[in-house]
Amino acid sequence: MTPAEQLLNEVEAHIADFFAQNISTQYVFHDLGHTIQTVAATKTIGEGFRLDPQDMLTVLLATWFHDTGYAEGPADHEERSCANAAQFLEGKIPPEQVLEVQSCIRATKVPQKPESLLGQVIADADLSHLGMEIYWDRTSRLRQEFVLTRGNVMSDQDWVDFEINFMLTHEYHTVVAQELFNKRKAKHIQQLLKQKRRLNPSLAPTVDEISLLEEKEKTGDLKKVLKESENEIKSARFGRGVETMYRTTYRTHTNLSAMADSKANLMLSVNAIVISILVSNLLPKLQDGASWKIVVPTVLLTATCLGSMVFATLATRPKITEGKVTREAIKQRKANLLFFGNFFNMNLDDFQWGVNEMLTDPEFLYSSMSRDLYFLGIVLAKKYKYLSTCYNIFMYGLIISMAAFAVSAAM
Repeated sequence: MTPAEQLLNEVEAHIADFFAQNISTQYVFHDLGHTIQTVAATKTIGEGFRLDPQDMLTVLLATWFHDTGYAEGPADHEERSCANAAQFLEGKIPPEQVLEVQSCIRATKVPQKPESLLGQVIADADLSHLGMEIYWDRTSRLRQEFVLTRGNVMSDQDWVDFEINFMLTHEYHTVVAQELFNKRKAKHIQQLLKQKRRLNPSLAPTVDEISLLEEKEKTGDLKKVLKESENEIKSARFGRGVETMYRTTYRTHTNLSAMADSKANLMLSVNAIVISILVSNLLPKLQDGASWKIVVPTVLLTATCLGSMVFATLATRPKITEGKVTREAIKQRKANLLFFGNFFNMNLDDFQWGVNEMLTDPEFLYSSMSRDLYFLGIVLAKKYKYLSTCYNIFMYGLIISMAAFAVSAAM
């Protein structure tokens, strides 16, 4: 474990203990969960900018401490958070880095005016919930916190107006955050506007809302993100359809394969029983010379059973593959890592790298699934071809053998 990782672990444990002992449970929004979620968002945005380890450590430390000032209330909590960070980090990191941590904490103060890239990263992470699925849970917690800690009780209409105004005036500072959160944030704006009209159908947009909407429409920003939001919804619907298609097809392939194996096992069992009867009853008679007339029918029946068992075995016999996919094949998007027979000889690092490549590239993922379905179909075709031959041999061989027994009996 690197010194930076060890320090972050110490800070995480310290913050968890600090919140438990010093932050009132009335702060249902600015709780430990909010800090943990903000740290995760900070890390994601920082990785998007490929921050060097030193800068990443600085902004993560700032994120862990940015709400500790709520121990004494919300007013000027950023400055108290800065003091808490300086007290804990003294002697653990250089003094100039402590100052950078404090600068990042101050960047979260609303209205946000970050002056550095690190300040922009933590500011965007602090309000990342505006563009995430957790938005509705977090905003209800914030409303509850206002009631518990400030005695600020708002009607549904007042709260929706407050949220609409805040969402329209807020902008993410970094390109990474805009790419990550703007689409869903636009969707939330749409839902808030619908909720406002549902609460009071006769209520027209306020002057402030109109001016904010017109300002954003001039730049094309709101129209763009709203359009992207609509496209995202369509894509989600399309994605669910694709997932259903793949899931149904995979289930069908699996059921057909199981049916083929079951039928093959049935033929193996039946023919094994027939052969055991032949060995125990007919062969001793042939050895005793009781009747040589049944030699031909016995040979035919034995050949029928053996032929059926051979093709039943071929239908269930697994095919051994190389079990190794090269990185070059993965880079060229020609590999299929969804079937164990293609990767069981790969080392873990290469396999994990390949899976990550596949998960970050939807086109590669879907092409891998399509390729996997294709080869599953090839295997199924071979299974059923062998199985069909097996049943044909058994059916026609049994008819011929029984006819031969009937002829020998009549002689």
